[in-house]
Amino acid sequence: MNKPLVGIIMGSQSDLKLMNDAAQTLEEFGIAYEVTIISAHRAPKLTFNYASKAASRGLKVIIAAAGGAAHLPGVIAAVTTLPVIGVPVKSSNSIEGLDSLLSIVQMPEGVPVATVAVNGARNAAILAAQIISTFDRSVAVKIKTHKDRLKKKVQVTARKIARHGHRSLLGL
Repeated sequence: MNKPLVGIIMGSQSDLKLMNDAAQTLEEFGIAYEVTIISAHRAPKLTFNYASKAASRGLKVIIAAAGGAAHLPGVIAAVTTLPVIGVPVKSSNSIEGLDSLLSIVQMPEGVPVATVAVNGARNAAILAAQIISTFDRSVAVKIKTHKDRLKKKVQVTARKIARHGHRSLLGL
């Protein structure tokens, strides 16, 4: 792959399985990425260094996953000028991920973090791809194809319902 355009970061190794969805999705769109573990709580200097150097290394978007107190996305967003997408993680010690979600969306004024669904790594990668599509025509084409596939799937389901009526909805 080329030089990474997206940084996928997370607070701990336990988030790797979830964030693999983001990596696979970026691969589908042909977008180079890097993956690393950085903890806003356990390694704040490393977190600061990563965020402060991300743009100069060529990154365009950062996807930051965090559970519990979920400070990683906000700390990264406070340091970098790059778009940051937060992925709230439902972890074993969380309240169904709601604690993470609320931590990420409650950023102070001037420190925006785009936030996707709890465990929404795939959507985070799609949003990153959409951001990159604003300056990369090949990614824009792949995004359009992706959106067209989603639309077609809805249309096929709607036609099935129209053909068979509401009584057969369970059979779809």
